[in-house]
Amino acid sequence: MSGESVFLTGAPGSGKTYVLNQFIKLAKQSKKRVAVTASTGIAATHIGGTTIHSWSGLGIRDEITERDEKWLKENDRLIKRYNNIDVLVIDEVSMIHGKRLDMVNQVCKWLRDSEEPFGGIQVILTGDLFQLPPINRGDTSIDFVHLSKAWAELKPKICYLSEQHRQENDPLLDLLEAMRAGDIMEAHFDSLSERLGLEIPAGVSITKLYSHNQDVEQINDSHLKALSDESKTFVMETYGVQAKVEQLTKSVLAPEILELKVGAEVMFVANNFSEGFVNGSRGKVVGFKEGKPLVELQSNRRVLTIEAHSWALEEDGKERARVTQLPLRLAWAITIHKSQGMSLDSAEIDLSRAFTPGMGYVALSRVRSLDGVYLKGINNTALAMHPEIFSFDEQLREHSSEVAQSTSEEEYVLSANDSKPVQAKDLDESLLQVLKTWRSQEGASRQVPLYMVAGNKTLEALATNKPTTEQQLKAVTGIGPKMIERYGEELTGLIREHLGVVSVPDEAEAKVKEFLQSKNIELSDSDIRTLRGLMKG
Repeated sequence: MSGESVFLTGAPGSGKTYVLNQFIKLAKQSKKRVAVTASTGIAATHIGGTTIHSWSGLGIRDEITERDEKWLKENDRLIKRYNNIDVLVIDEVSMIHGKRLDMVNQVCKWLRDSEEPFGGIQVILTGDLFQLPPINRGDTSIDFVHLSKAWAELKPKICYLSEQHRQENDPLLDLLEAMRAGDIMEAHFDSLSERLGLEIPAGVSITKLYSHNQDVEQINDSHLKALSDESKTFVMETYGVQAKVEQLTKSVLAPEILELKVGAEVMFVANNFSEGFVNGSRGKVVGFKEGKPLVELQSNRRVLTIEAHSWALEEDGKERARVTQLPLRLAWAITIHKSQGMSLDSAEIDLSRAFTPGMGYVALSRVRSLDGVYLKGINNTALAMHPEIFSFDEQLREHSSEVAQSTSEEEYVLSANDSKPVQAKDLDESLLQVLKTWRSQEGASRQVPLYMVAGNKTLEALATNKPTTEQQLKAVTGIGPKMIERYGEELTGLIREHLGVVSVPDEAEAKVKEFLQSKNIELSDSDIRTLRGLMKG
């Protein structure tokens, strides 16, 4: 809350998402402008955000070309987005390439016109670096996010959550901690081997986690075909720009075409607390009513009529794309990669074809206790963790301990109405009159209509936000690059004068002063600004 950039981490069940959501609420109540993002669409849904790829404007680019740089710097919409936030949250950061974090850092600097890390934005990174690392297409190397230049520049404070909020004294938690410490003992293997080859109790439906998508599709298709009832097909509805729709479709777990039958095992892929289901809840289709599936929840046998759910992609407060589909997918099986972020009561896990460090850790940590693990197979890679993470994790714990000792405890309380919107800033009527007078003079000078100088809404936005620097001016609605170039200095000067704010000489002014001093010419700061104005004219 003090404004420091932070890496929030900890083992599964330590409460990372809870703490993050509490911080976001508190920050918004403190009138901080927060952009909430995550590395994947699944993770983004858990914190009510969007992907960092979408928010940043970088999409799926692996590098920024000269053409991209020009487009980014001239993109008024992105300039406003980057200058209209105080805090950038990136969840599940372990799945982001270091190169991508570097790209976001660079764009922040460009669009905020600042060489500070991320252009001076407070950055909150969260995640567990022992989770599955990012995959490089056609490259076996791993581009860890914590080894990026951006991470080194940011130097985030470390907040390592160590208290466990899942079931205590569970052998699974002991195993996961041992994997994190690189200290798996015979007792851990024994406890895991007891779950190998166990038969799933009759009548109990559990999710199957597999390493390869091919296996998942084959299992789901074969199970669905084995059901004798007639199938019903549900097609996803889409709205918006095609590129944005495709991006949104890839980020949600709901399939574009969903085929269901009575008896189909399904998993919910959205949260609806009032209806009693969350992302990862299991159920079975028990019938159809007026074309809608009836799903019996596995947890309490309650039968729900499932309505279509919409996912939207918003940018700058505007909806750019929307997809609508039943919040279900076939759930006899799912890939381990796609399971990241889910919490399951039980799962059949096949690690016989695990192919990357951390895969077994992710699969096992999806399940709440060892009693819910039904292990179908395991290979030598399954329990492996990437060696580079072990030593770094020790450093994280040490740094977190230092932060804890040096940080004074301060209690923050969420207001009862934590969804209450932030009130708009007050319009400064006297400043508005100053700006209208300026507009009249400028219109007469240029012999153009007043609206060609600045519209009423633009002046009202200026009188409300009171920008005193060019960077603040960029975030004001109605102010584009051309207007900043033409009137930026004049407008911020008027506002500073009205507010009685003493401006700090900018780089250009400092250079003018340095030049004059080298020639033994003494001028006051106001004279220098006047000289600059004349030179510009």
